[in-house]
Formats: sequence, C-alpha cells, structure tokens
Amino acid sequence: MIDFSPIRSWPALLGAALFVTVAVLAAVPVPAAADESARSGADRIAGTDRSQELALVRTVVAQRTTISSDLIFTGDIEAQSQVNVSFRTAGKIASRLVEVGDHIRADQVLARLDPQEQRANLDNAKAALTSAEALLTQAKVSFKRQESLMAGGYTTRPSYDDAEQQLRTTQAAVESAKAALGTAQEQFSYTDLKAGVDGIVLSRTFEVGQVVQAGQTVMVMAQDGPRDAVFNIFEAVLAAPPESETVAVALQADPKVTAVGRVREISPSVDSASGTVRVKVGLQATPPGMSLGAVVIGTGKFHARQAIVLPWSALYRWQDGPAVWVRDPKDGTVAPRKVTLERYAPDTIALAGGIEPGEEVVIAGIQLLRPGQVVAVAQTLGVAP
Repeated sequence: MIDFSPIRSWPALLGAALFVTVAVLAAVPVPAAADESARSGADRIAGTDRSQELALVRTVVAQRTTISSDLIFTGDIEAQSQVNVSFRTAGKIASRLVEVGDHIRADQVLARLDPQEQRANLDNAKAALTSAEALLTQAKVSFKRQESLMAGGYTTRPSYDDAEQQLRTTQAAVESAKAALGTAQEQFSYTDLKAGVDGIVLSRTFEVGQVVQAGQTVMVMAQDGPRDAVFNIFEAVLAAPPESETVAVALQADPKVTAVGRVREISPSVDSASGTVRVKVGLQATPPGMSLGAVVIGTGKFHARQAIVLPWSALYRWQDGPAVWVRDPKDGTVAPRKVTLERYAPDTIALAGGIEPGEEVVIAGIQLLRPGQVVAVAQTLGVAP
C-alpha cells in the first residue's frame, strides 16, 4: 500500500521555504551609494521646480525726467487760396487748352465752349443796333425839317412836337440796342474760360464734348501767393500751449531747404477717420523747392514737463488697459499696475500717472510673470533710459 502523507505535506514545506527567503532578503543591507543616489535625484527634481518658479528679471528705479519739448510732424505744402473755376454761361465744351499741373496766367484761355448760340445772339444785337441807328437818322432829319418850318411859320406846333418826340424815342432805342449789343458781346466772351488770377491747375472735371451749366465747377486752381504747411496732429498734442509761436519747416527730400511759419488756422473739429486735427502753418517765405504737394517736416517747441520715462519693454496689457509690473523690494514679489500714458517715443514711453518715483519697475522678463510671483533680479538700473 502506497503512503501519500509526504505529498500532502508539500504545500506547507513550500510556504515555509518562501518565508525564509523573504526574511533573508530583508536582512541584507542596502549599499550606501545607492541610497545617496536616490536622495540626490529627488533633490535635483525639487530644485528644478523651485528654479522654474523663480523668474529672472531686469528692473529700473522710476525717476522723473524732463520730456523733450520738440514735437515733429509730417505734412505737405498747400496753397492758402484755391479757386474753383467755372464757365459763366452754359454750353458744350469745344476745346481744352490746359492740363493738371500747368501754371497759368490770369488772362490765359483755359477752355472754350461752342459759341454758335452766343454768336447768333451777338449778330441779332448788331442788327438791332443798326436798325435803331437808321431810325435815329431818319428822326433827326424829320426833326430838323420841322424845326426849319417852325421857324418860318410853315408848320404847326403839334407836328413839331411829334418830330421831337420821335427823335427822343429813336435815341433811346439806339442806347438800348447798344446795351443789348454789349450784353451779347459779353456773353460771347464767356465762351472762353479764364481764371482771372495766376496759379497752378490742381484738378479738372470736364472733357471735350461735355455740356456744362453756368457756375458748374470744372477746374480747381491753386492761386499764386503765400503757401501753407498743413499737418494732421492728434488732439491731445494741442491741449498744451506751445512755447514758441513759430514752427520750423524743412523739406523731407532735402532738409537743407527750410522755412519758418506761424500757426494760421486750427480746424475746430476732429477728423472722424484719422482722429486728428488739421493745422495750417502759414510760411513767411516759401523757398522754390517747397512746391505744391511737397512733403515737409515741421518741428514745434512745447513747454518742457516732468514725467516718468520707461523703455517700451516695460509696457504690459492688464484688464484691457496699459500697465507695468512693479516689484515689491520687501518680499521680492511682482504685481501688475495700470498706468496712464502721456506720449509715445521711438524707444520709450512717458507715464502721466500710475507710478511714483522710487518704485521698482520690471523692464525685461515680463512675458511669464503672474501676480504675486517671486522673482530674481539680474540687474537694477538706477535711472530710466
């Protein structure tokens, strides 16, 4: 008979062997180098997280500085007076004798109308005058005859009075015919378009064959004489009165060509498209190089004023408005603060409010900042650029 008792005891034996193996492994000591490596790896990970939170920035101590009093604007040269040229009678344009940009004289013919109607009226006026003069001659002869007969007593007083009345009537008819002839001649002269003043043609709105009405503008001309330098300036600039009444104007293409002018006219309204105000500066003397339409640069001197000037890199947008980051030197944290901008410059901004002198403003490294974040300062400038 086979004895199976040893087989039934195998699970107990295997469990005991496993327990002994685990106990032996637990008793084996871990090498010190491996433990140190694990701790240093954890420290490196924690150090990396801490370095990511500590942003590196550059700051500047805000100070008040004097804003430059010179403001530079770009404009162009325009004539102080412009003339709208139009025909004084209606008709069909027969010829055009000038082009845009031509310099014209006061008595120069610019265009002509077809003069058929005016010529017919002139011929009728001449014929009426000839007829009136013939009747006047006949009335004079009749009056002389009656005057001679009246002196000899061979005619009656009524006949003499009738001859005298006829003479006066025909004389008035001749005067009327002469006036009508003058009007017809004047109307005929209106078929020639003349400006009446010297100047330069700026634009035209007619072509040969076009029918125009009396008084319809067909040409715009810049009158010879004083010139204006015209600038479009933001309204905020005009809030402060200028220090000097004169404006220096230089030709952009050749800065050696200069002139001096005074503000002659400021538009009372703001242009809705550009948001600027049109300012006209009358030039005291216009150099030959400053022709109509030439681009010029005007320099105006305004009263100097104190403001906090910061680099462009300090400007930040916060809550739909301009802001800068201010660092608290006590705990090293930063926070955004809204500011009021007074003006822009090519490399700097001038603040009208929001920052006080002595505060530390971040000028580099603002891209990844968040409110209350602790930062490390790489460099602090004592004076704003």
